[in-house]
Amino acid sequence: MTVDLRPLRWDRSHRIIRTIYPPVDLFEDIADPADWDMLVSAEAKTNPRVLDAVGNLGLVPAARRVNGPTASLVMGAFTHPSPDRAGRFSDGSYGVWYCGDRFEVALAETAHHFERFMRATAEPPGEADYRELIATVHGDVADGSSPDLLAPDNWTAGQTFGRLVRQQAGDGVVYPSVRHPAGNALALFWPNLVGLPVIQARQFRYGWDGRHMHRYLVHGARSWIPFP
Repeated sequence: MTVDLRPLRWDRSHRIIRTIYPPVDLFEDIADPADWDMLVSAEAKTNPRVLDAVGNLGLVPAARRVNGPTASLVMGAFTHPSPDRAGRFSDGSYGVWYCGDRFEVALAETAHHFERFMRATAEPPGEADYRELIATVHGDVADGSSPDLLAPDNWTAGQTFGRLVRQQAGDGVVYPSVRHPAGNALALFWPNLVGLPVIQARQFRYGWDGRHMHRYLVHGARSWIPFP
């Protein structure tokens, strides 16, 4: 099967992530990305924890890496994949930058994953902090609007398709958001498709009532916003 690709560019995309991840100096400084493997190897000899912070650099070819201000926000999505964090177009063996063409897409998609995690771990009522990232994105992408790729809770077909697109040198997949159908979502397979610097915009607090995400708060605002 040959995948058709088309160029895509969004001058403004929205991504929401947890706020618990600190920046990694290696990604933020001026070192040549081609030298990162050597630098990490040398640093790890005296500080083994650096490997945990940087992640698996081998998953990202040197030509696809990015460095400079806010590069940690981008690189981290690709150097810390995990089967425990599989998604619609990846089984967790490689990283993906998921984003939406509008805030509502990012909110709805992350709310769904927040709820899945909280239910799976039987969390009591509580809260979690998130932040919004705004960036330009581009790439030669495949159309992911086929119904079998958009099954609400079955990612098998999407993961197979994502692997195929990646193998055929595609940059990602654009598709109608499953959680907010009025907008589009994008799955990008490489960090150099995200423009730097990434804008760190609003911060949020998601509220969990023990069954579902029922509200969210924009930091600095006085009132919570109900979430359906």
